[in-house]
Amino acid sequence: MSVEQVTTAAELSLTDPKAQVFSLVGTPLLTKGRTDSVVAKSDDMTARVKVYAEGGENATHTHLNEDHVFFVLQGEATFHLGRNADEIQVVSPMSGILLPKGSYYRFQSSGTENLVMYRVGSFVGDSDRVGPTGAPLPSRTKENNHVPGVPAEGKFFAAN
Repeated sequence: MSVEQVTTAAELSLTDPKAQVFSLVGTPLLTKGRTDSVVAKSDDMTARVKVYAEGGENATHTHLNEDHVFFVLQGEATFHLGRNADEIQVVSPMSGILLPKGSYYRFQSSGTENLVMYRVGSFVGDSDRVGPTGAPLPSRTKENNHVPGVPAEGKFFAAN
């Protein structure tokens, strides 16, 4: 039997965790590729803004220790769900998808403009990513069609 670690109010007041304020306004839009920027992070959670000029996360994978949410801010994402990626969900702006740890997926930008997504993941330990065979699948791989982002000069998300 394992013993859960419980943080008491007294312990929290000693460590005094700090709130983090962030904005996605001004995130660079792209002419090519994709970017993934951490905007806030704690011990158990990471918030990111992800921008795709084309493509997506094209290799089916899961995160064994991470629940996460993708929320579409601009563009459109088509998610292919399940180990065989045979269930399709299209996610439009101001909509999102929750992927519990262990759920397989891949997605691609399917709109006519940059796909801009807010992603929040909650995990303890490593956020390991594995493919359907159980083999590790690093993010920046040929299988995952990673193309570094090229900023579009003078174009930013939610900037007027």
